[in-house]
Amino acid sequence: MLNRRYLRIKVLQTLYSWFQSESNDLNVAEKEMFKSINKVYDLYVYMLLLAVEVVESARSLAETKKGKHFVSEEEKNPNLHFTQNKAILLLENDKRFNQIVSAKKMNWSLSSDNVRRLFRTISESKEYEKYMLKTEGSFKEDRMFMAEIYEKYIATSEVFEQIIEDEDMYWAQDVELVHIHVSRTFQKMKEGSPNVLVELYKDMEDDTKFVKSLLRNTLAQNEEYGDLIASLTKNWESDRLAKIDIILMKMAVCEIDHFSTIPVKVTLNEYIDLSKFFSTPKSKGFINGVLDKIVAQWKSEGRIKKQGRGLIE
Repeated sequence: MLNRRYLRIKVLQTLYSWFQSESNDLNVAEKEMFKSINKVYDLYVYMLLLAVEVVESARSLAETKKGKHFVSEEEKNPNLHFTQNKAILLLENDKRFNQIVSAKKMNWSLSSDNVRRLFRTISESKEYEKYMLKTEGSFKEDRMFMAEIYEKYIATSEVFEQIIEDEDMYWAQDVELVHIHVSRTFQKMKEGSPNVLVELYKDMEDDTKFVKSLLRNTLAQNEEYGDLIASLTKNWESDRLAKIDIILMKMAVCEIDHFSTIPVKVTLNEYIDLSKFFSTPKSKGFINGVLDKIVAQWKSEGRIKKQGRGLIE
């Protein structure tokens, strides 16, 4: 679920908070970083639960119609295609999903009116109308339909976007990534599979080691890396240098210095790309120029040690 780029972002956010607060407790900073990372998974499960709740809202509405004094034939025998969506049934019976929902006490009960409105919007759509023409479909059709309505109606809901922002400070920055993985979860579901959820890490041991090392080594050599960057930016007034740019360059230098299996080109490309999203329009060229000088200097000094696929060309 979380690739290296996203892990770099989490380290960047932690370092930015560290320098803003002038904290000196590395253990606390590291704990907050992993709390933020784990919160991504909480939101992923929470949004899957919202998809379940939309279907549950449809079920409740069908039952309410059955209980009316004057019931039409259609209400007596409703189309159960959506309420019995096979992808949702698989998710509802997933042991791990239910354990997390229970352990975290997740529910959408306080937003039940909004869930009903969301279902109403979906039920009035052309996608829903087309889907409901069939009384029963294949598992593939069911999972792809859930992926489609999630992308078009749930992920784009401004109401639920605001609810997410209000509920947890960590979630606002992670929601786009989560939407992608919820949709992919539906798309890649396999009928009868006991494991519906994706994993938070591709390789938990390797990835946690990566973020810890990147955070700790950047801070351990903060002064050295800062002096190095300052020596190459003498023509720039310090107040004109974006703090994010400085942190990105320190992280990149740390990665070149300490991660022997990551190619220099990969590191440079990653941090230059991150600058596009987190810094100023001019940052890309600025960071690229400074890092190129550092790489050239360290190569001449023999400081860069790479191995395997990361050999310097």
